[in-house]
Amino acid sequence: MAKAISFIKKREYTAEEEKAERLEQITDSVSDNGQALDQTLRILAELHESGILDGLEAALKAKGKITEILLGQATRKEVTNMINNVMGAAGVLAAIDPEQTTKLLSGVAEGLSEAGAQTDTKVSAFGLLKALRDPDINRAISFGLSFMKGLGKSLKS
Repeated sequence: MAKAISFIKKREYTAEEEKAERLEQITDSVSDNGQALDQTLRILAELHESGILDGLEAALKAKGKITEILLGQATRKEVTNMINNVMGAAGVLAAIDPEQTTKLLSGVAEGLSEAGAQTDTKVSAFGLLKALRDPDINRAISFGLSFMKGLGKSLKS
């Protein structure tokens, strides 16, 4: 009867054999990804010629100082307020119906165009009352009043 195997000796590769294996893997990878490597080299050459690689290298060398400056600026109260305001505004904009926003902004553009065409004539109290009969002005005033009512409700809470 045969003796049971109690120990398996793992083959040890020499440094020369390991180097040859790594070189073969790299050669296979270059062969398999030739087009991607060609494109990458073209991009790198373009970045080098335009000086962008030099700028990136300098930024990497100064990364500690750059990080220190960025963190110093980002932690200023004004910057944190700005970030909070942008996040709040983004939340509000996400809640608004895009069609309503488009309609309002096109109305603002048309109103600015009309206002730019006007001369500096004075408007009397009688002229204001007369303007209220204009359906476009009446519609804008009604919109403004409804807007102010909604704004007032939200300010109450």
